[in-house]
Amino acid sequence: MGLSRPQKPPGGVPTRWVSLFCIASFFLGVLVVNRFWDPVEVEEAASSAQKHRSNEVHPMVICDKDVSVRTGNILSRVSQTRDVINTLDKTISSLERQLAAARAAKADTEEGSPMVTKSGTKDLNERQRVFFVMGIITALRNIKRRNSIRETWMPQGEELKRLEKEKGIIIRFVIGHSSTPGSALDRAINAEEEQHKDFLHLNHIEGYHELSTKTQVYFSAVVAKWDADFYLKVDDDVHVNLGVVSSTLARHRHKPHVYIDCMKSGPVVAQKGIKYREPEYWKFGEGNKYFRHATGQIYAISKDLATYILVNRHILHRYVIEDVSLGSWFIGLDVEHIDDRSLCCGTTPPDCEWKAKSGNHCGASFDWSCSGICKSSVRMKEVHQHCGEGDQAIWDTGF
Repeated sequence: MGLSRPQKPPGGVPTRWVSLFCIASFFLGVLVVNRFWDPVEVEEAASSAQKHRSNEVHPMVICDKDVSVRTGNILSRVSQTRDVINTLDKTISSLERQLAAARAAKADTEEGSPMVTKSGTKDLNERQRVFFVMGIITALRNIKRRNSIRETWMPQGEELKRLEKEKGIIIRFVIGHSSTPGSALDRAINAEEEQHKDFLHLNHIEGYHELSTKTQVYFSAVVAKWDADFYLKVDDDVHVNLGVVSSTLARHRHKPHVYIDCMKSGPVVAQKGIKYREPEYWKFGEGNKYFRHATGQIYAISKDLATYILVNRHILHRYVIEDVSLGSWFIGLDVEHIDDRSLCCGTTPPDCEWKAKSGNHCGASFDWSCSGICKSSVRMKEVHQHCGEGDQAIWDTGF
């Protein structure tokens, strides 16, 4: 038997035709691809897809910047709104104080008891705008003390007027009247006023034990008469350097509620028969000490605090010591106590004199042992010579 050829399956496609069909399909596919598929477009599409995937992976990069900018704008607007609200609050508070002060001044006038006896109180809108008012508390018989101040640190005549006009500083001796109107003491004060024109007359009966009342009347009067940033009280046996005091006050000019002096806390005297005995000593508890308050030879309070005294003067309690009374009026208020030691220098070396030689002058000087300059009517010139800043200092001081 011989070898036989392979038989093709019945009804099948010959292998040769299958191979030709595959080759033809391949070339047809290449032709179609070259005709309809642009490589540039494919690359752009791939790049776009890559960016899209990148954004999906890091979706907050651009968003964070936008949110940060928007957040900054919002915070800026909130801050601006807060500033506007604060400004409005201050304006409203100021108007409320002025209204209350005007009502208080009007009530005094209607009652026939103005706080300032000669010119009376002014409408608050007509008050002279000044930097500060300095009231030198004096007694009817203290003409020698007053003259010692006039001859040293207090400008006189045209210089006093110039000080008011150019620097906005008002200085007056503060005086009431005797218990007998028209007495020899009152006539002497009137003659002194005619000569110097440097008094502020209060509707107040003079007396050593009435100093708390006089202080209250004084602040009420000056607020009603002058619109100042600060109101000062000075004793008539204290040496003052006006340039230093002015610079000190200027540093605190934009603070709303300030109380400036050397602060202290002295003992409460309970024993009978002793000077400065406090009948209400029991109110101060077991510590036997007053609360912190100004020493009292010189101190300054801001406009808001002086206005507070004017408005509430009928209900403010008075203690034996005038400085304690003033300090008590501010308890419970949002007051900044500024303890400035330049306002309580001693008059003997090495205090005010040595400081003056080094160019660091004191604002005020006195003797602690005398609560003022001992024998001030005699020693004021000596203290002024050793501790004074010079007559030109106040004019060279900028504030």
